[in-house]
Amino acid sequence: MKKSKKYRAAEAQIPEAPLAPLAAMKLVQEISSANFDETVTCDFRLGIDTRQADQQLRGTVSLPNGSGKEVRVAVFAEGEAARVAEEAGADIVGTADLMEQIQKGEFNFDAAVATPDQMGKVGRLGKILGPRGLMPNPKLGTVTNDVAKAIKELKGGRVEYRADRYGIAHVIIGKVSFTPEALAENYGAVYDEILRMKPAAAKGKYVKSITASSTMSPGVPVDSSVTRAYTESTE
Repeated sequence: MKKSKKYRAAEAQIPEAPLAPLAAMKLVQEISSANFDETVTCDFRLGIDTRQADQQLRGTVSLPNGSGKEVRVAVFAEGEAARVAEEAGADIVGTADLMEQIQKGEFNFDAAVATPDQMGKVGRLGKILGPRGLMPNPKLGTVTNDVAKAIKELKGGRVEYRADRYGIAHVIIGKVSFTPEALAENYGAVYDEILRMKPAAAKGKYVKSITASSTMSPGVPVDSSVTRAYTESTE
């Protein structure tokens, strides 16, 4: 793919040596040139083999400053749980009617929550919801009786991470419009979570490299040895 003039100009500003988190976030913002509020993500290249069942990595983490994205939440629930979900701010609440919408290809939500008693029905939608990353999962806290808590966390900035087949976890940490400090703090929360969830079977160096980037810009290398998110220096 041919690189644009702006993209090449942004690449020219990126140093070869990785930057401390705060400095990296500042540079990501400086080289952003799109005319919309770009999403900032971090790519963690990890020393794991996700083809092995004991080296897979998947979970969620709550960003202290939110993700900057408005999350629409659908809840599969009935009775009292449905009432609680509506009061908690769920965008869509239902069972058979919600399932029918999904089967028709209508996806007016970004995340789904289900009470445990609904999973027998929701499970039938696995082939539709699974590939889109929308299937409720108890490991991710989206199959729960505490629907209010799940809705609050999803709307408040909880994001999912998952290492792909190359061992790279791509995680949203905010928007270009955030302050560098807010992005650095969100990065720190994700970094800590990635370290905490290190598979016991992982061998050798765990975090091989980290890159931060905005939607339309090249990646900025982040120094994985610097654990203090607010520091601007690698020293």
